[in-house]
Amino acid sequence: MASVSATDVAGSEAVEESEAKVVCPRFHAAIELIGKRWTGAIIWSLSDGPLRYGDLKRAVPGLSDRLLSQRLRELESVGLVDREVKDDLPVRVIYRLTDKGDGLRPAIESLGQWAERWGD
Repeated sequence: MASVSATDVAGSEAVEESEAKVVCPRFHAAIELIGKRWTGAIIWSLSDGPLRYGDLKRAVPGLSDRLLSQRLRELESVGLVDREVKDDLPVRVIYRLTDKGDGLRPAIESLGQWAERWGD
């Protein structure tokens, strides 16, 4: 389909009309996953290395135990986070990003830079 050039009412600037970019299903799924409340913050917190559950909870203020557990299970189920149980006394649970999860680091860091520049 050919694009159509139009001039606004004041006649000052031409505007190109074109077809909307189609959203790839994989991209949409990734945005939906990362866009869930607290998920990005959890990934951000784990991007510097493994954390115990309590340390992770302190790293993301305002996050309830229930939601942290739920998000960690979701991230584990899609292969972004690994959960390791240490048989110490008391038992310790450590969470870390997998290689797949660590692959999000550049995107998360870019989003952090964007937030520093443009965030309210």
